[in-house]
Amino acid sequence: MSCNYTRVSEFVIVGFPSLQPEYFVLVAWFFFFLYVTTAVGNLLLVVVFTLERSLHEPMYIIMVSLALSDIGFATVALPKLIARYWWNDGSLGFHTCFFQMHMIHYFGSLNSLILLTMALDRYLAICFPLRYPTMMTNQTMAGLTLFCWGIAHIFPGISTISFTLMPFCGPNKIIQAFCTTMSLKSLVCVDTSRQYSLAFASAMFILYVPLAFIIFSYICIVISVLRMAKGQGRMKTFSTCATQGCIIAIYYIPRFFVYVTPFIPNLTMTPDKSIATTVFYSLFPPVINPFIYCLRTKEIKQIFRRWEFQTKNTVLTNPLFSFPSLSNVLTPERNGL
Repeated sequence: MSCNYTRVSEFVIVGFPSLQPEYFVLVAWFFFFLYVTTAVGNLLLVVVFTLERSLHEPMYIIMVSLALSDIGFATVALPKLIARYWWNDGSLGFHTCFFQMHMIHYFGSLNSLILLTMALDRYLAICFPLRYPTMMTNQTMAGLTLFCWGIAHIFPGISTISFTLMPFCGPNKIIQAFCTTMSLKSLVCVDTSRQYSLAFASAMFILYVPLAFIIFSYICIVISVLRMAKGQGRMKTFSTCATQGCIIAIYYIPRFFVYVTPFIPNLTMTPDKSIATTVFYSLFPPVINPFIYCLRTKEIKQIFRRWEFQTKNTVLTNPLFSFPSLSNVLTPERNGL
């Protein structure tokens, strides 16, 4: 069947095609828990950064940027998926679906650029410690961050515009957790090999050019630490790098297999496995990023301890929270007896 115009006014998010209806509510609760955890954890970091001037440093500017990006991604991706399984409402308007597709790929590209900026910051801090304060100021990091937020629109924008102009003649069920280039590709009623190849090349560029620099920076960091650090400091640096390396691997490696599957004849993936992989690499990092990159840092732990100490002092010294002693209550003169 072919046509040269669009007859689809809305799309329907199917989600996991093999999932039985009796598990829908459980899956909805799972995604709702992911969303709340992602939003609260990352929002907490933004609040702490806003209130504490001591955190106004380049490293924490990157972390706040990553937190805002994670909140944005979860807000774009999860509400409709939750509605799909909670109220069996997976419908998305035609342009709403393309807006979601653009923002999904936008935040994916943005996170890749943020990880690149984070790697650059650590590389300069560890390999050039004396020059770091002058090379990486708050103004420099803010400029890099704004640049990442702006340039991340380019490649997803090209892909979104090209697919928006494609004709959709009838099928509108998206076998995926949200609207993506790959999920919409099969619904277009003309050959999309050129558009998909362009989208694939853009994705590979925005994802794996930063990954190449991240790997290079980590190699330089490891070499520098082996030369300079001793004992406990060396182990602490390696532990931090290993933890961050795991998150980076989760972010990049599954994406590679999902993207290259259509191009490798002997490599096949069922729709359920493809969706599970997409959900894993899309939603797992935003949940744990605040704990890996932020809440484990010494400065933020100290801030939370100070806040806890101040709260306890406020409770103990505030008259509103004080109670009369037992001797005062039982003394006759105090009670007019």
